[in-house]
Amino acid sequence: MYHYGCIHLTKSMHKTERLEEFKKSVRNKFNVYNSLFLNLPYRNIENVGMVVPLLLHQSSKGLKAGLNPQDILESFFHNYVNIESEKDQIDFMFRIIQYVERQVVLYDSVEDAAFPKLQEHSETLSIKDYFQLVNKTKSWDKVAEKLSTFSARIVLTAHPTQFYTPAVLDIMNDLRSLIVDNKIDDIDITLQQLGLTSLINSQKPTPLDEAKNIIYILRNVYYDALGDLYAYIKENIDDEEFENPNIMKLGFWPGGDRDGNPFVTAETTKNVADELRVSLMKCYYNDLKVLHQKLTFKKLQPQIKSLRNNLYTAMFNLDKNIGYQEIIDPLMAIRNLLIDDYHGLYLHELDHFIDKVKIFKTHFATLDIRQDHSKHVLIVETILKKNGLIKEGIHELSESKLIKLLVQKKLELDPDDYDDIVKDTITNISQLKEIQSKNGEEGCNRYIISNSEDVFSVLYVYGLFRWCGWSDDEITFDIIPLFETMKGMDEAESIMQFLFDLPEYRKHLEQRKDQQTMMLGFSDGTKDGGYLKANWSILKTKEQLSKVCKKNHIKAMFFDGRGGPPARGGGKTHRFYAAQTKDIANNEIQLTIQGQTITSTYGTKEQFMYNSEQLLTAGLSNNLFGKENVISKEYRKLLEELSDLSFAKYDALKNHDMFIPYLENRSTLKYYQKANIGSRPGKRGNKKQLELTDLRAISFVGSWSQLKQNVPGYFGIGTAIKTIRESGRLRELKKMYKEVPFFKALMHNSMMSLTKCYFELTSYMKEDAKYGDFWNILHEEYQLSIEMLLLIADSNILMENEPISRESIEIRENIVLPLLVIQQYALQKIGQDTEFKELYEKIVTRSLYGNINASRNSA
Repeated sequence: MYHYGCIHLTKSMHKTERLEEFKKSVRNKFNVYNSLFLNLPYRNIENVGMVVPLLLHQSSKGLKAGLNPQDILESFFHNYVNIESEKDQIDFMFRIIQYVERQVVLYDSVEDAAFPKLQEHSETLSIKDYFQLVNKTKSWDKVAEKLSTFSARIVLTAHPTQFYTPAVLDIMNDLRSLIVDNKIDDIDITLQQLGLTSLINSQKPTPLDEAKNIIYILRNVYYDALGDLYAYIKENIDDEEFENPNIMKLGFWPGGDRDGNPFVTAETTKNVADELRVSLMKCYYNDLKVLHQKLTFKKLQPQIKSLRNNLYTAMFNLDKNIGYQEIIDPLMAIRNLLIDDYHGLYLHELDHFIDKVKIFKTHFATLDIRQDHSKHVLIVETILKKNGLIKEGIHELSESKLIKLLVQKKLELDPDDYDDIVKDTITNISQLKEIQSKNGEEGCNRYIISNSEDVFSVLYVYGLFRWCGWSDDEITFDIIPLFETMKGMDEAESIMQFLFDLPEYRKHLEQRKDQQTMMLGFSDGTKDGGYLKANWSILKTKEQLSKVCKKNHIKAMFFDGRGGPPARGGGKTHRFYAAQTKDIANNEIQLTIQGQTITSTYGTKEQFMYNSEQLLTAGLSNNLFGKENVISKEYRKLLEELSDLSFAKYDALKNHDMFIPYLENRSTLKYYQKANIGSRPGKRGNKKQLELTDLRAISFVGSWSQLKQNVPGYFGIGTAIKTIRESGRLRELKKMYKEVPFFKALMHNSMMSLTKCYFELTSYMKEDAKYGDFWNILHEEYQLSIEMLLLIADSNILMENEPISRESIEIRENIVLPLLVIQQYALQKIGQDTEFKELYEKIVTRSLYGNINASRNSA
């Protein structure tokens, strides 16, 4: 009892210290530096800084009093800033938006600068803490064995939720360093630079632009951060022989992910693969140049000079690539000479560089290919028709005949015989060999199929590889089904069993070390099944797939498609992985990170190292101390019931007549496509009538976030808990919240979604003749969900035990409130007859940026 009290007291002290540190290093610093904005000497920003706090006050007061955004702003124009002409009012709103966007950049920089200090008071365990615990339990053999094979793969995606241009990221980087050192004059100058720098893309980025933006982060942050993380692990592990450069791997989607993006072509994929390799060669060259200034010893010179020349050539000549062995062999030879002839001087620095080469080889990050299954159906059908194997469609063939064609029939395809997507797909699959020859096999060896719902999702890709010149025993690619719909998850186990029973596919797996990677998608799962059902279905599907793989002696690897917010599988990553049950295969953690999550969670060296550590410790915790998460039969039954109840509520909302019209006409949904954010269209296909299945999860979840309603992150949970409570089982629910980490993690994420809601912003809609009833349905479930979650958690406020996150959300929400009120005002004006409709539409589009950047994990 005393021991528990001590732990509880320590945790409480950590929280208090962190909160104090947050107020000192974040809130106070932001307020001080924010005041510098008031003096920015630019026409467009002049005086705006003085009225923003006033507009915030009026907005907050007005919304709480039930006023609508139009009333608030019109009163503000007349009573506070005396702007009468509508055109001048519009100009003023644009200036407010520009000002708020820069406040968000400043706040991001202040918070990032404070990150290392805040972690000093963190209660989470570092790798070093884990290793100390292992020392006490004397289980080093077990741990060293696990660590030598375990890995975490962070896959950077192309999803368009990152709005800072490289120029702004550079400014943020400068600001972070200056804020740490409190250099107020330099901060002042840098803020002036920020005032004059455009924060948004002047035109839509191409897929190659998107890739280059993320490669910029690879070069400037991850290259050193991953090297330092590996060195840190090696220093702290009680095993001098330890070597596992794959402990952290990087994956890359921009330029390889063509799902719903017709602008990603075979040429794009080739260019991005080249860009990754060349960027890495530049990193190697720079490191070697610095090392060369220390390794000045005579016998080393020929090897170092030769390697420098080769790297230099590979940096500028795409046809002259340098293989992994051509880099590592000379480095090992230099190492031996250094030990034998020069007392091992600077050996530590050389080893650090060698480790980086072992981590990144010649690829930097693995470029994944992804396409939607429906496209493969079209492609295979076109090829079979062209080759006289069917007349009209695939339906003419029996399942067994079709399988035989895919796994046994030899076809020789000429891309020039086909048009558009068929031609491009054949060209792309054929060129993947060349990419592997230049970047190494790890440069591109995974093909992911979205919307996998049957065995053909995998077999079409296997067949296409065979028909595009890959011989059966040389397909050096993992074919990865992505189960993301309810139907896909229901069928997943039988799909995999069928494939394992198919001799040709089983032989392919033998060549892939008897490993099968399977991806589970949170975004479309949530859109399809609602928050609780999607997450519960994913957990059960993982358990079933682990079982079927184990039965067939296949090593299961799970790849989690996690977005930024809880509604897209985000939330606290460490909490999510630590809550996985013992029945889920735990060979490797693989997850996507995207948009602002790339810069907000992994954007600085300190953040990258800390969050990567958290990933590793979460993945290892089940193995290190035998602490196994088990969900009992009773709790499973209760979770199933909650899942069905919440789904029924969400499904009824999804099928409500006003669901799509509300999003189309009362949210920012259609404006996502107008923003120069990403290269990918906002919806799949080009049907006139918008359907939920066509909607991208990003614009779907993002639109709810802009409305401050966050529906996909909690809707149905309040009703589900209330129903269980009314059946007299509240104690059971409270007990499950305490004892089942998975359930607790989900509820915490929903609390975060609810904390970011602000229904007062749209409360004027309750009077709307067309949408009033629908708004009330949303609002009632929001209120009920808060009430029920506080009840089962025995809390007084949401996120009670996460004061830092709560404070951060509050500051961010206050910064963007004026911007949100302007956005709603513009939407109201668009619905009315105005000659400035086009300008109001621009205001809505422009206001997306600042709001999403401020939310950090909103889309």
